Amino acid sequence: MRPYCAKTYYIHVSGELSENSFESLAQKYSTCPSKSRGGSLGSFSPGTMVKEFDDVVFSPDTKVGVVMGPVQTQFGYHLITVDKRSGGGDWY
Repeated sequence: MRPYCAKTYYIHVSGELSENSFESLAQKYSTCPSKSRGGSLGSFSPGTMVKEFDDVVFSPDTKVGVVMGPVQTQFGYHLITVDKRSGGGDWY
């Protein structure tokens, strides 16, 4: 079995949301350097990000493609969507 891995996008915003795509909103509103990649953080395993972030990304209750949040971390508030998961068994 492969180790857990997730490909994730997030937006660190302080603005209003509309019906635009997640990526275009990230490019417009995010204050994170990932904004130039539409909020993409690439793939990562549990323990790579701060606990509050990992708790959402790797939760069995978080469905792929659903925007979660706002999630508060030491870096501020985040909107998170998981693009895909691998290696996690039945929960993904």
